[in-house]
Amino acid sequence: MAKKSVASLQTGSKRLTKAIKMVKSPKTGAYTFVESIMSPELVNDFLKQK
Repeated sequence: MAKKSVASLQTGSKRLTKAIKMVKSPKTGAYTFVESIMSPELVNDFLKQK
């Protein structure tokens, strides 16, 4: 995983975070981006996953 990006989003009373991580494909070796919108408490767990 080369880079990671985190952006904070606020919609009304909810506070959400959009996390983007770069994942290398084991088959081809190409990189893809995985995006997810979640609460700020779950960002570190998402970025640690493979």
